[in-house]
Amino acid sequence: MSQKIGRSTLVLDTFPSIMSYASVVGKKEGEGPLARYFDAIFDDTTLGEKTWEKSESRMQKEAVSRALEKGGYATMQIDYIFAGDLLNQCISSHYGLRDLNIPFYGLYGACSTMAEGLSLASVFVDNNLAGFTMAATSSHFCSAERQFRLPLEYGGQRTPTSQWTATAAGSLVVGKSARPPFVKAVCGGTITDLGIKDINNMGAAMAPAAAQTIKTYLEDSHTGPQDYDLIVTGDLGLVGSELLIDLLKRDGIDISGVHNDCGKMLYDVEAQDVHAGGSGAGCSASVLCSYLLKKIEDGALKNVLFIATGALMSTTSFQQGESIPSIAHLVHLTYNRE
Repeated sequence: MSQKIGRSTLVLDTFPSIMSYASVVGKKEGEGPLARYFDAIFDDTTLGEKTWEKSESRMQKEAVSRALEKGGYATMQIDYIFAGDLLNQCISSHYGLRDLNIPFYGLYGACSTMAEGLSLASVFVDNNLAGFTMAATSSHFCSAERQFRLPLEYGGQRTPTSQWTATAAGSLVVGKSARPPFVKAVCGGTITDLGIKDINNMGAAMAPAAAQTIKTYLEDSHTGPQDYDLIVTGDLGLVGSELLIDLLKRDGIDISGVHNDCGKMLYDVEAQDVHAGGSGAGCSASVLCSYLLKKIEDGALKNVLFIATGALMSTTSFQQGESIPSIAHLVHLTYNRE
């Protein structure tokens, strides 16, 4: 049974295992430094569909199907799937996964969705509520731009603090096994809002939430940054990563030596013109379900904190002048079961 410690941390008794995982990405993401780790790179980001929204649904289904195939699982073996995306009413997940006939929990955590889904999937397995669960999420540059900003045809200028929404999807299967990667603990975030209203500066809006969750987990677990090989956030980008480090230093916590961000890892920031880095629910999902889990599985990384961050605004709240509340959920991943 999972055990609650401190403010909002659950330590998992059985160390659920990530049994199988897959990530699929678009052309731009496939030109980045992590290309060899992805299961599929689509040169045509429409994936043969008529709309960007259908393209994203197809992409998420591809990630789920490939994760099942790699692990040798049938859909009937999966007890629950936890999935979501950035679009209104999570339509990418609903339309993408509707034919799989897997009991479905729809999530909206914006870019924090993969950590949220993995947390819930792991807790269900740890408490014997399910034998096998899945988590999945996606984002698509074109569908996100159409919903949250301006039509692509407008050709608007991007500010230096803006981030590039990843065309990517990630999915994984959680069960009980003796092989890594293992989920040791999860820490649920609290909604944080410091009054940021700039929709082109998501890093600044989300950094306080990441700082709060990291601080909470370190306090709950009585650990420090030196106990981890990597503390990886997603997706704060260049601006948010610097703010995160500064915010934690104010509380006497220095993660600068072990920190990285999925928004900086997915692209070659200097060469690919993504301004402040990557973002989108698919950004951290694709980095996790390729590079990060592979490194843990191989033992190159043995103790990792994965913290996915999300901006919880909508097009309506933004147009009404509201600030941008944010959330960050944490998953502690390990190579060993001690």
